[in-house]
Amino acid sequence: MGIREAAAVTAGTVIGAATAAVVAGRYAGDAALKAAPGRPPPGQPRIAVHETGPGTLTLTRTPAALRPGRYGLAGRGLHAVVGDVVADVSHPHHCVVRRLERVTHGSPRPGDQVWLTPGLHAGNPRDALGIDHDDVEVPGELGPLPAWFVPGARDTWVITVHGLGATREHPMNVLPFLRGQRLPVLCITYRGDPGAPRPAHGISHFGAREWRDLDAAVRYALRHGARHVVLYGWSTGATMALLTALDSSLAAHVGGLVLDCPVLDWPAALRALAAHRVPARLIPLAVRATEGRIGLAPDTLRAAADPARLSVPTLVMHGTEDPLAPLARSRELAAARPELITLRAVRGAGHAGAWNVDPAGCEEALRRFLIPLM
Repeated sequence: MGIREAAAVTAGTVIGAATAAVVAGRYAGDAALKAAPGRPPPGQPRIAVHETGPGTLTLTRTPAALRPGRYGLAGRGLHAVVGDVVADVSHPHHCVVRRLERVTHGSPRPGDQVWLTPGLHAGNPRDALGIDHDDVEVPGELGPLPAWFVPGARDTWVITVHGLGATREHPMNVLPFLRGQRLPVLCITYRGDPGAPRPAHGISHFGAREWRDLDAAVRYALRHGARHVVLYGWSTGATMALLTALDSSLAAHVGGLVLDCPVLDWPAALRALAAHRVPARLIPLAVRATEGRIGLAPDTLRAAADPARLSVPTLVMHGTEDPLAPLARSRELAAARPELITLRAVRGAGHAGAWNVDPAGCEEALRRFLIPLM
């Protein structure tokens, strides 16, 4: 083979490898950019059902299946609620037994592929919890955004905003508590959600653009009787809440923030997600490919969410076992403004799962935080 032929083969190999790497990078990035409900939460593989028993469910032993707390159990045509791990039941070493608390619809069967989700409820507040609500539409930047409004006696509203791969069903975990405080609650959707406008190319921007839909929800609340709002977000929804409090023209009406595992370091989140999809050597490429697709530099969110500009009381709740949004970022946020920001780290909780592990503790922290803001 001549020099030209050898050079051509080498160039073709390099180009082919580069093309394959770009494809792999985009594939890994889609785990976060196109996270959709009805699938396992980002970064969490499906879990096999091995056996069902009276009030119990035997699952493949995985880190997610071993996590403490109560969770929704989702699968094809299935939604149920599972409780803590049952320690005193005999089972194979590669399995784990959890309490099966209730089945919303479907029926778990051996061989089913399922996943755990922080959202305990399916449907709407009336059907799932017996809480009356109004179906409303928030005029958003890209079009109307469906929302649930639960009335309350106070003129401070709580606006809830879910995160990656979830829907407005997730905030129903805390809806009975918020209703008990007589707070009006607006559970919103935003671009990319079922029934909401689709964003360009169908991709998420980790809250960097989506926060404008939360801003529209604040405007809606003020037009319908709210004097102040508390923004309560999970994951990228928490990021949206923080950005809204800092950058909205209506920020003066934001009385407080509740942030559950805010995603402030999107490359770290993407690296955690990509680790389940591509070889380790391709992860840096996935980050670069995603940066090009969404137009966000690696430090964009941390720079935008500058705690020095924060002016409202903030409660941050964050699990110690969160692989997507490092607890260290929330610690840094709280340390920067200790006079405004209270951090509650929940041992054993994963991403967006602080309440699932310690509902009583989280609700007591919420109660103490909200009393001065009502």
